Amino acid sequence: MDFKVFAQGIALALGAAVLAPLPASAQPLLVGGYTGQGGQGIAVYDFDPRTGTIVARPLQVEAAGNPSWLTLSADGRHLYAVNENGDGQADPVGRVSAYRLDPRNGRLAFLNRVASLGAEPTHASLSRDGRFLFIANYSVSADPGGTLAVAPVLADGRLAPVIQVKTHHASLVDADRQASAHVHSAVSSPDGRFVFAQDLGADRIYAYRYDPAQRENPLSAVPGQPFLALPPGSGPRHLVFAPGGHQAYVTLEMAGAVAVLDYAEGHLAVRQVVPLAPAGFAGKVGAAALHLSPDGRFLAVTDRGTDNHLVSFAIDPANGTLTQVDRRAVEGIQPREFAFAPDGRFVLVANQGSNAIAVFRRDPQTGVVGEKVQTLAFSQPSALLFPR
Repeated sequence: MDFKVFAQGIALALGAAVLAPLPASAQPLLVGGYTGQGGQGIAVYDFDPRTGTIVARPLQVEAAGNPSWLTLSADGRHLYAVNENGDGQADPVGRVSAYRLDPRNGRLAFLNRVASLGAEPTHASLSRDGRFLFIANYSVSADPGGTLAVAPVLADGRLAPVIQVKTHHASLVDADRQASAHVHSAVSSPDGRFVFAQDLGADRIYAYRYDPAQRENPLSAVPGQPFLALPPGSGPRHLVFAPGGHQAYVTLEMAGAVAVLDYAEGHLAVRQVVPLAPAGFAGKVGAAALHLSPDGRFLAVTDRGTDNHLVSFAIDPANGTLTQVDRRAVEGIQPREFAFAPDGRFVLVANQGSNAIAVFRRDPQTGVVGEKVQTLAFSQPSALLFPR
């Protein structure tokens, strides 16, 4: 056989395998991560909901520095990515980037980029009315320390420069990790009237009243209870509200636990604290990501360190308390983030330390995570987002 013809035939066969048509229900998937070890930015993939697999060849790669967290607008037409830059990196300035997004296929068009007025921004969220972006500047270094920054969102989706910065005091419980404030996330209450900033360095959740009429100063401390104090050295990280809005859940990174919080009118109170590792575990813990299942019946949380598991809990509809239903090894290192497929039948885990995304089958009725169906190589993944 002529070698050239043979090679062309192999190439066509491989191309057909990679580019085989997806079903009309194919879903776009956005992936962000760190770019210091060969990553290029935000990748747009096709996800096949029938098989739970990601098509290996991305539709688009949008160049960006350290897009470690992705935030979608309520109408699904704009995307905001933090650029987790800081000292010693190619770009030492923390920034946030805005994109126009085509919700049909996830393709991105760059709009603009603004400084976050802090180092290593790790998280961002939009106000419920879409008028402001709340940016969590983590800041690895004690100087300048972490801050909460507020940037207006313009009518066309672009970002205006930061107009407000909030600072906090560190707890100093852990000399290495709590020598200064480290704001790890900022989340609005379900009704949009309050914003909660999780400060790992302070062991506190700071509560702010949101008033969009105060255009240059939309956040102010909640009177009476400006913060919720959490166990010393626990390190609050990320927070989500339960269905109905009467409870919230927060990962306590340094304690390797998740806390159930009662919520009412800008005030939080601890109801339950649940460790993620089994009793007697002697390794290193590190609670990270947490998300509600698409049907709101389950909460899943990742534990990093040397544990590297995804832990799933059933939510008591009466009081929001948690009961563990599953504990699944993520088959990778440092599961920084994860995402449920929109129908809940698969869960995707961003194993940052092993440079891969692992996809697992999941039973939506029981919350139990089953077999792994795919491993996709990706340099230091840290954000997974289905835009529709």
